[in-house]
Amino acid sequence: MDAFYASVEQRDFPELQNKAIAVGGSKERGVVMTASYEARKFGVKSAMPSSQAYRKCPHIIFVKPRFEAYKEASGQIRDIFHRYTHLVEPLSLDEAYLDVTENKLGLSSATQIAKEIKKSIFNETRLTASAGVSVNKFLAKVASDYMKPNGISVILPEQVERFMDSLEIRKFHGIGKVTAEKMQRMGIHKGEDLKQYTLDRLVELFGKNGKFYHQIAYGNDDRQVNPHRLRKSVSVEDTFEKDLSEVDDMRFEIKRIARKVMNWMDGHQTYGRTITLKVKFNDFQQITRSRTHPNLIDNFETLESLSDQLLNSFEHTKPVRLLGLGISNLNNQGEPPQSQLTLDL
Repeated sequence: MDAFYASVEQRDFPELQNKAIAVGGSKERGVVMTASYEARKFGVKSAMPSSQAYRKCPHIIFVKPRFEAYKEASGQIRDIFHRYTHLVEPLSLDEAYLDVTENKLGLSSATQIAKEIKKSIFNETRLTASAGVSVNKFLAKVASDYMKPNGISVILPEQVERFMDSLEIRKFHGIGKVTAEKMQRMGIHKGEDLKQYTLDRLVELFGKNGKFYHQIAYGNDDRQVNPHRLRKSVSVEDTFEKDLSEVDDMRFEIKRIARKVMNWMDGHQTYGRTITLKVKFNDFQQITRSRTHPNLIDNFETLESLSDQLLNSFEHTKPVRLLGLGISNLNNQGEPPQSQLTLDL
């Protein structure tokens, strides 16, 4: 989807149409979750501090997120996907992989399916989407970003080599900003430059990721579209309007965040054993603290106790602007919680 959260806001509130808006944050603090394309022209990006977004675009309008509206739109869009194939692998509320090799309508053209899906999404939600069509996940993902917004990009099998050779390293899906900068210092600016390095040399330079970089340099990706992809973690975080200096205030907020995490786990009957606390101070320094419990954390009392222990595990010498709590090592098989039994002796 194109600037999904921001597009939903502009759709639902006509006064925001054609305006530079950012979902999340405020003029003074917070983080941009999504920016409209009108704001992106000024360099505003997702995950950018709101204060920086305001400096880049002084007329930007900050909008509070409405997740229920985004979930509703996402549900409509996924219903459209499933008209064509049952092989739909959601990545988030606004993105998914579809395998249409054997589609429900028996259409022979993946490009035609992509066009029909885009048209249906717009007709039924008044939102625009961009599609990438190719022979594997990596190429389809890269293509989907190529013609945004409201675009469609197709990489045919016979075009893969030429496309990859000319693709800039910073546009490789799976190569982050820091790694791209390292590669550019090494003289690797495009796919054809990456091909000059052997598999062994890339592993030597980048560890286990080197194998992945070697594969995608040639446009190879054998991952299947998995409609039953399991979530590996769940996390909730909050940036506060005012920095927290008192430990009691931090404890109150982390309890509130823990309740949201617990509600998600109860709702999905999915529980984990590892809890991670994220703390961002007023100077933007960030720390994390983790602890793995011997049993599944399947009740709020245990979650609250562990989060409180983590909160007490560092020195509170600076005000805190953000707190977050995450759970990993999930059972996520829909099984009942595996609690340790208490025996009455």
